[in-house]
Amino acid sequence: DVQLVESGGGSVQAGESLRLSCVASGFAGSNFYMAWFRQAPGKEREGVAAIDNAGSATYTYGVQGRFTISKDSAKNTLYLQMNNLKPEDTAMYSCAATGVRPFWWENCNDYIVWGQGTQVTVS
Repeated sequence: DVQLVESGGGSVQAGESLRLSCVASGFAGSNFYMAWFRQAPGKEREGVAAIDNAGSATYTYGVQGRFTISKDSAKNTLYLQMNNLKPEDTAMYSCAATGVRPFWWENCNDYIVWGQGTQVTVS
């Protein structure tokens, strides 16, 4: 089965850090365009960060300088290091993958594989 499984979420205080992991199985994540999305209650899902198969990363404006997306091809795992967390970062975070780089990376409709999500709460 092709799947993504996230972990690493939790409840933290503002200013603290978390690292999210997303393990891919059934396909080689390194060959795919992968991204992290988040959705807060009552809000639309938004793109957080994305990375292509060459390791080039892009971020939404509000997390630049605080979040870092990376991947470990040997472990088939995608990461999101989140530093200096703020209450507005509170959301369900999900990883996603697609075989072709989207025209607009933040368009969640272009991603074909999704994880179940991991909750991040910042107070």
